[in-house]
Amino acid sequence: MTMKRQAAELGRIRTGYSRPNPDSEKRPIPVKSKTFVLSSHSRDYVAAAAELYGGRVEEWTPQNQSVAQYRVITEASELRAILPQGDPLSQSYEMWSGGGCARRCDGETEQLTRRPCLCLAQYGDDWHLRSAREVCRPTSRINVMLPDLPDLGVWRLESKSYYAADAMAGGIDTVLAATEGRSMMPVRMWIEQRTRVANGKTKQFPVVMVVPSLPKLRHALSGPLSTAAALDPGTLIDRPQLEAGRAEEPDYLAEARQCTDPQAVLAIWQRARQDGQAENTKLRDELKQIADDIAAGIDPRTGAVDEGPELDEDGAVDAEIVSEGAEPPTAHPAAWADGIARATGGDA
Repeated sequence: MTMKRQAAELGRIRTGYSRPNPDSEKRPIPVKSKTFVLSSHSRDYVAAAAELYGGRVEEWTPQNQSVAQYRVITEASELRAILPQGDPLSQSYEMWSGGGCARRCDGETEQLTRRPCLCLAQYGDDWHLRSAREVCRPTSRINVMLPDLPDLGVWRLESKSYYAADAMAGGIDTVLAATEGRSMMPVRMWIEQRTRVANGKTKQFPVVMVVPSLPKLRHALSGPLSTAAALDPGTLIDRPQLEAGRAEEPDYLAEARQCTDPQAVLAIWQRARQDGQAENTKLRDELKQIADDIAAGIDPRTGAVDEGPELDEDGAVDAEIVSEGAEPPTAHPAAWADGIARATGGDA
C-alpha cells in the first residue's frame, strides 16, 4: 500500500548527445540534435527504434556512469506517442553532483532539507540567470508510451530547459483538463528550434512540443478516450455526428399504455433492461402499475374501467377466433411479479 505503482521504464528520449572532445582530458562536447535520440540498456529496444525511425545502433556510456548502454540518433524529428493515465509530467528545480541529486525544489521549498528555496535565499529573485553550476536547473520529465516499439512500458523524456518546461507543462495541462487523467491520450512530439533575445544577447534553444494527436481539437477536449481510440485516433467520429445518427430513446411508458395484456408490458420492461434501464426503479414501478391496471380492467390510456364485453343486438357476446394450438390470453395479476422475478433473478 505504501509503494508507488508505475510502468517499467524501457528507455530514454533525448534531444541531444555528446561527441568526444579532441582534448581527451576535457569533457565531451554536447550537441543539440534536430532529431530524437533514443537510448536504453536493452539493445533490442534500440534496434527496434532504429528500424522504425532510422539511424544506427551504437554502444554508449553516459557521462559520470560506468555501465554501457545503447543509443540511436534517429532520423525522426517527430514521434507519435501515447500519454498514460494520470499525470505523466513531473517538474522541479534540481542540482546534481557526483553523489546524485543534491537539491530538489518546487520553487518555494527544497524537498530534501525542507528549507526555503536555497537559490532564492543565496542569489535573490534573479537567481535563475546565474550559471547552472551555481544554482538548480528546471528539470522536466515526461513519461510516454511508444506503441510501435516492443513491450509494455514507458520512455522518459527529460529536459533541463527553462523555456521547454513552460511549453511542455502547458500542453500536458490541456490534456489533463480534458481527460481528467482517467484515460490515455495519443500525442505528437517534435523538436522545435526557438530563438530568444534578451539583454542584447540572442539565445537559441530547442523545445519539445507535446500536443494531442487527434483528427480534431474537439476530440481532445471531449473527455476521456477509450483505449482503442487512443491507439487508433482515426476511428473517432464527431460527437455531433453520433448524436445525429443515434435513434431517439424509446418511450417505454407510451408503448405500455397501448398494450392490452400485462405480459406485453412485461416484455417492454425486459427490453428496457436490455437497453440499460435495469436500475431505473421509477420506470419499473410505473410499468408495473400499468400492467396491474390492465389486469384490473382499467384502460391505461384513459383510466376508464372496462365494464365487460359488448353485447350484440341479440344480447350475445361475439366469439373470439383463436388459432389452433394458441394459448388464450391471460390477465392474472401475478403475471407481472412472476415475470419480474424471472427477469431479475429475484433481486427486484
